[in-house]
Amino acid sequence: MRSIWHTRRMASLTAVAALGLCTLAACSGGDGGTVAGKVTITWTTWGDPQELTAFKAFDTQFMKTHPTINVVFDPVADYNDYTAKLLIELSSHTAPDVFYVGDDQIGKFVSTGQLEPLNAILASSKQISASLFAPGLFGAAVSKGTYYGVPTDCNPDAFWYDKTALKAAGITQDPATLAAEGKWTIPVFLAMVDKLHAHGLNGAAFWNYWSTPYSWISQYGGQVYNSAGQFVLPSDPVSVHALQVMAQYFQDKSFLVADTLPSNQPDTMFLQHKLGFYVQGRYTISTIDQGGDPGNYDVAPWPSASGKITASGVATAYLAINKSTQHMSAAATFLQAYTDAQGQTLRLAGGGNAVPSIRGTSADSVVYGYPAHASSLLTMRSLGFEDFAPEAAVPGLPVAMAAIYLNLYQGKVSMSAALSQLTALAAKES
Repeated sequence: MRSIWHTRRMASLTAVAALGLCTLAACSGGDGGTVAGKVTITWTTWGDPQELTAFKAFDTQFMKTHPTINVVFDPVADYNDYTAKLLIELSSHTAPDVFYVGDDQIGKFVSTGQLEPLNAILASSKQISASLFAPGLFGAAVSKGTYYGVPTDCNPDAFWYDKTALKAAGITQDPATLAAEGKWTIPVFLAMVDKLHAHGLNGAAFWNYWSTPYSWISQYGGQVYNSAGQFVLPSDPVSVHALQVMAQYFQDKSFLVADTLPSNQPDTMFLQHKLGFYVQGRYTISTIDQGGDPGNYDVAPWPSASGKITASGVATAYLAINKSTQHMSAAATFLQAYTDAQGQTLRLAGGGNAVPSIRGTSADSVVYGYPAHASSLLTMRSLGFEDFAPEAAVPGLPVAMAAIYLNLYQGKVSMSAALSQLTALAAKES
C-alpha cells in the first residue's frame, strides 16, 4: 500500500534530506522561547533513531552561522504517528515552528489553514526563489497561487538495473546507453523483461503509489488529469492502453508489486541478481552498497514511446512553517537555510539518498559520479512531476486510488471495473 511505501521511502529520504538539524533534544512545542538570549525554534520530521542521529551536521553549521537562533529537534519514528501527532498539535497550537509534510499529506495540511503562506518569503529570497526549484515538484503544496511548502529535496522514480541479471537473461544492450542515444523505448524495455522472465528471473519491481501508473501513462503520451483538473484517464485511449499493458505484466508476474512482498525481499532479490529492474529513488545506492559491487548496477530513466526522456514521477516532501509560530523571522531563516543550494549540498553530499530540488546550482554536483549515469536523475528531476494537485490536494485520495490500481495489478478487478471505480472515486472526492 502507498502508506507502507511512503514510510519506507521518506524515512530513507529524510536520513540525508535532513542531515542534521539539531540535537535530539525534547521539543517544547509552539513558542520555543529563548536560550541565553537566543530565539529558539523547534522543528520535526519522521524517521528511525539511527537515521535521525545523522542530523547533527546541519544543526552545528546552522547555529554557527546564525548565532542568535537555537534549534531544537523533536522527531517521530513512524510516519503515520507523525502525521496524526502533528495535526493534533496544530489544532492545539502546540506544534513546532517548522516541520516536514509528506507529499501524500500536503493537501490535508493545506486545507487546515494552519500553514504559513510562503509567497512573501520565496519572493524576497534570492536563495530559494520559487523559480529555482524544478516546477513540477510543488504539486499540491501550491493552492490557488499560494505556496505552503518548499521541496526539501526529491527522489526521481528511476529504473535501477542489475547488469548481471540482464546478462544472465541474454540481454546485451545497456539501458542507460540506450537512453543517452534516444533509443530507450517501451518495446525495448518490455522485451528485456520478457527475457528475464523466460530465464526464471524477475523482470521489474515497482512500488504501489501514484508514480507507478502515472509515470507509465506519461511515457505513452497519455493524460491522467486535464488542465481543468478533471480526471480524464478513462476517456483517453492512449492512457487506457498504457494501463492495460502495465496491468497485464503485473498479472503475468513479469512486474512485481514491491509492497506486497515480504520486508526487504525486493532489496534481497536485487542484490542476489534475481531482479532486473528496481524502480525507486536515489536511496537505492544504500541497497547497492550492501552488495559490495556498485559497478554492477546503474540507473536509467523511464522508457518512453519515442525513446526520449520525458516526464515521470518525482517524490518529495515539503518543509512548512506553522502559521501560529511566535518566531516567524527565525523560522523563515531556518527554512531558507535548509532548502537553499548550500543547505541541500550539505545535507545530500556523500549520502546518496536524494537529489537536490533546486536546479542548476552547485547542489547538483552531489549527484555526479555514482552510479555511472547518475546525472540522468537530474534530468528526470527537472522534467518530472509530483502527484497531480487535483488528486494530492484531497485528503486520502492518493491512497484510495492506489488501492484500486493494486486490485487491477493483482487481477482482482477488470480494467473496466477499475476505471469505473477510479472515476467514481475521483468525482466523489473532488
